[in-house]
Formats: sequence, structure tokens, C-alpha cells
Amino acid sequence: MKTRHIFLIIPFCVSLLAPSLLAQGTTSPSANLALTPPMGWNSWNKFGCNVSEEMIKSMADAVVKSGMKDAGYVYVNIDDCWQVSRDANANIVPDPQRFPHGMKEVGDYIHSLGLKFGVYSDAGSMTCAKRPGGLGHEYQDAVQYAAWGVDYLKYDWCHTTTQDAKASYANIRAALDAAGRPIVLSICEWGTAKPWLWGQEVGGNLWRTTDDINDRWGGKEKWPNGSCCSNGVLAILDQQVGLQSYAGPGHWNDPDMLEVGNGGMTDTEYRTHFSLWAILAAPLIAGNDLRDMRPEIHDILTNKEVIAVDQDALGREGERVAKSGDLEVWAKQLKDGSRAVVLLNRSGSEQEISVTWEDLGYPGNLSAAVRDVWMHKDLGKFTGKFSGRVASHGVVMVTVKL
Repeated sequence: MKTRHIFLIIPFCVSLLAPSLLAQGTTSPSANLALTPPMGWNSWNKFGCNVSEEMIKSMADAVVKSGMKDAGYVYVNIDDCWQVSRDANANIVPDPQRFPHGMKEVGDYIHSLGLKFGVYSDAGSMTCAKRPGGLGHEYQDAVQYAAWGVDYLKYDWCHTTTQDAKASYANIRAALDAAGRPIVLSICEWGTAKPWLWGQEVGGNLWRTTDDINDRWGGKEKWPNGSCCSNGVLAILDQQVGLQSYAGPGHWNDPDMLEVGNGGMTDTEYRTHFSLWAILAAPLIAGNDLRDMRPEIHDILTNKEVIAVDQDALGREGERVAKSGDLEVWAKQLKDGSRAVVLLNRSGSEQEISVTWEDLGYPGNLSAAVRDVWMHKDLGKFTGKFSGRVASHGVVMVTVKL
């Protein structure tokens, strides 16, 4: 009994000290994390609650064997349903059937491949799948995560009732920092409390700007039961307009994980999805089964020129610079002064789309070199503007350099 009381008092004392230490200028273990948008894989979009030690290890193997690791994907993240209860000391307990060797062993295996280990929890009393949440156990859980070697924590927002979002996420960041291990904090609050306004202040490295993405092309729709809402790629995209000023190195707007390869869209739409997330400087968290990818899906996810746009060191999020009905132009400034540009055709037929140099902040009388990053081809020099034929639901993605 005494041991239990001591265990509970220590995190409480740390919780009192941590904000004070940080206020005095002590360097946070989380400093310099996610200076470019995080890249990795997460279990939820494809597998939901069907997670296990065996599956996660095999997916980590696939990250390496498929070339995803070489392309920049480093995080292997287990989403909801790995946890089943708390023990007599209130420690979080992994599912003993699905994770028989425990979470540290899984993390050690992931680390042995040169990858990083991520887990999921929730700011409320329960996770979205009604597993034990983190409320009231933030410091205790953070110590456990650090002991397991966790590098990335996705923190959801289910079963939070009257909690204040900003305070809740500040609390888990302070707990992670007090545990002494640098851990990326993914704020999964769905954009309800506008986390882009305060996410950086509380130490978040990325924050969801919308409700969950679904594996489809279209806009926001209600579910069959009448509840709201199912978000296709276009619905997610529209909600990013105007948020670009809040993103930068170490703190990113997160339009949710990738659906590329999960079967609900065409390859053209998946290529568009990936292009738009890259121009948005979004985290690139794949959500498909990497062990059995078609070559077309592999080529989308590992296109190094598109990834380079997402990972550009300047850390600018792209923005929509022109719109005419279903035809849009999105552009992003890169560190070398060039621009990445996406010509987006939301319509049902092929269309010609143009971008002017003025749209990009360039003088219109200058000549600029244009390169197609999907074709991996220099298209030549153009003066004043560039135009391309764009397939229905497709993109042309180029770089423009003076």
C-alpha cells in the first residue's frame, strides 16, 4: 500500500514542478521536433481496432522493404485499441492477447529497423473505441510511454465532456516533457476549438484541423444515420483555406492521415490527394497496407520530388492562389525561392488550367523554368504564365523557378 501511495505522489509532484521549470527557460525535450512535417504510417485508416504485435512488426518490416523508409517515412504508429485496462497501480495495460510481449518489445523492434515508435491515447476518460483514456493519468502515462521508447503520441478528444482543450493538451505536453524523452505530440482535437490558434503555444507539433477523413473524393456528407459528417478529400481541402499562417517548422496544420491505396478512390484521385497534402506541408502519415501495395500506389507514396515539396525546409504551407469554379491553383514558396504549384481540376471532365506569375508573387514579364514533378520532366521556359491540361479529379503539379 505504501508503494502505491509513493508512486502516485511522485507524478503529482512532477506535475507541479514541470511548468515552473519550463517557465524558467529549461530546454524542453521536445524542442526541435518535427522541423519538417512528420512522415510515417498509422494503423487506423486500414485496420481500425484490428491491431496486434505481429501485424505492427510486419508493417515496420514493410516500411523498410518497400522503400518507404528511404523515401522519408520513419514513424510506425499504433492507433486506438492497443490498451484494455489499468492495473492495481493505475498503469495502462496493453492487450495481453494481441501484444503478448508488451509495448516496449514492439518499440524495440521498430527502433532496431531505424524507425520510430508511436502510440495513441485520449485526453478524455476513454478513447474513441472506449478503451482507457488518459484523463487524470497524464504524468503516469507519460513516464510509461518514455519507458517504452515512444517517439510520437497521437492524443484524441473523445469522452472529454466539459474539459478545456487548450489546458488538456498543455497538460499532456508538460507531462511528456517531465518524463524526459522527446516525443512528438499530435493534437487530435478535430479542429473544434481551433487548435491552430493555440497548438504551438501548448507545445503541439501538429494539430488536426478537421474531423476524420474518409476514403472518398467528395465533400462533407452526413452519415446514413443522419449524424455529421463524412469528409472526403475535397471537404478536408476546403477547410484548410486561410490556415496557412499557423504552420511552420515544429508546428503543423494536420488535415488528417492519408487514404492513398485503401480502395475508395481512383489512382488519379489518390495522386491528387497526395499532391494536395504535399502542397499543404501536411504530415504524410500513410494508412494503407504496406505489405501488399500495387506498384501504382507505391509510386505515389514514394515520389521523392513530391515529398521534397512537402518536406521543404522553409516550412511554408501552400495556399489557394486562384479559383474559377471547379478549377483551382494552389502554390507554395520553397526555400530556394522557387514555387511548387498544383493545378487542381475538381470537375467531371478534362480542363485547361493556367497559373500566372503574378499568382505566384513573381513579375509577369520574367521567364521561369517549369518542371513536372509527377512526370519527372523539365517542361522548358515560360514567360508570364503556365497552362496545362488536367484530367478530371486530377492535378498537374510543377515547380516554377526564375
